[in-house]
Amino acid sequence: MPDPAAARDAAEEASALSHPAVAPDASAAYGEHPDQVVDFYAPRDGRDSAPLVVLLHGGAWRAPYDRQHVTPFADFLARRGFAVANVEYRRGASLPQQRGGEGGGPVAGRWPETFDDVAAAMDALPELARTALPQADPRRTVLTGHSAGGHLALWAAARHVLPAGSPWRLPTEPQLRGVVALAPIADLARAAELDVCGGAVHQLLGGEPEFEARAGCADPAVLLPTGIATTVVQGREDTVVLQAVAESFVDAAAKAGETVGFTLLADIGHFPLIDPAADACAVVAEEIAQLAW
Repeated sequence: MPDPAAARDAAEEASALSHPAVAPDASAAYGEHPDQVVDFYAPRDGRDSAPLVVLLHGGAWRAPYDRQHVTPFADFLARRGFAVANVEYRRGASLPQQRGGEGGGPVAGRWPETFDDVAAAMDALPELARTALPQADPRRTVLTGHSAGGHLALWAAARHVLPAGSPWRLPTEPQLRGVVALAPIADLARAAELDVCGGAVHQLLGGEPEFEARAGCADPAVLLPTGIATTVVQGREDTVVLQAVAESFVDAAAKAGETVGFTLLADIGHFPLIDPAADACAVVAEEIAQLAW
């Protein structure tokens, strides 16, 4: 008998990935590696000044999944009047001993390069945007990211509470209006327990033996409170990044004395949040607008 949930997941993924890639209006490098690049999308309504939405794509931090699959979502946000920065970063294995993920698939993430890149991109973005997309107002920046990108968005907003001595630590909190994390892998320990994305969480940190030592610098659920306005948007029917992962992060924030907005969407799985054809995508845009404007 066909599995209705699996059929729905497949249909939602197919819809989200069916849109043609949308070319950016400008691109800029923030480093020498080919993946150290940001694509910019101008607000389609022609306004001279617009909030800057920084978009971090998902794909379990694995190399086969790059920023191209969220370019229709970036264009959707640009059509809603935002300036958008679609950030690429290094993914996949960097060391021979890391190659060949569980089941023979690609390894998730690079340690420390994935985090190096997100930190470097965020630090460079205000100046890059001023040059490549003058309509963008870095003073009104909202971070968003989907799935693994949601993890990176939450992490980027928490760099000022990283442990002392971390190379990514900021002396003061970043200038952000807030974060809208979409089905984020927001609690690495809980996600690892649930085997989210088939071992991806342990691979991101360089392997299971390294997890405990590195999670304190990488897990948004332990980097709390941040003082940054944060909202999580989650589909109740998500079978890729389970609702329990988001709930664990929201609970951890509450225990740390911080309130995180939590928008649960009924009858929605993982991919409609970035699908311009889905009603859920409009909900996401509204959540961003509430922080940005």
